[in-house]
Amino acid sequence: MSARRALSRLCVQLLAIGFVLTAGLLLAGPTAQAAPNAGSAAGTDGLDPALALAYTLAEREAQGAGVPLWIVSGYRTPAEQEGLWQDGLRTYGSPDVARRWVLPPNESTHVSGHAIDVGPQQGAQWLQANGSRYGLCRMYDNEWWHFELATAPGGVCPPILPDASHR
Repeated sequence: MSARRALSRLCVQLLAIGFVLTAGLLLAGPTAQAAPNAGSAAGTDGLDPALALAYTLAEREAQGAGVPLWIVSGYRTPAEQEGLWQDGLRTYGSPDVARRWVLPPNESTHVSGHAIDVGPQQGAQWLQANGSRYGLCRMYDNEWWHFELATAPGGVCPPILPDASHR
C-alpha cells in the first residue's frame, strides 16, 4: 500500500471514529444508559476498530428498520486466507482468474481487518444504499457481499471496481 493511500485510509478512519462517537452521543442523549447489548456487533472481532464501530451502528439501524444484516466473514488470519487462495487456484485454474474472487493473504483486506462480507442479500442491498452514512462502501461489482470503510461518514463511495483483481 502506498504511503499516500495509507495516510488517506488513516484520515478516513479517524473521521469515521469521530463521526460515530459524536453521533452516538447525540443520539443517546446526556442521561442515556447503555443497553445490555450495547457492545460491538457479532463478527467484528479482529476488525479495524473504525470498521467495527461503523458496521455495528449500521447493523443496528438496518435491524431497527426490520432488515436482516450480519457479518458472514470479517477478519481472517493469514492461514485462513491462504486456504481460500489455494481453493481459488484449484477452482479457477490460474492466479489471474482466481484473483477476481479471492486474493492472496498479503493483499487481502480481510487479513488486515479492513473488510467484511455480509448477508443476506437483502441486508447487503440495504448496506449498499445506506452504508455511506457510516463510511461503508461496496467495493466489487462481482461481490454484492463485500464492504469496506472507504469514505468519510456521509461521504460518497468510490466507484465500484469490476472485481478484486482491479485493486
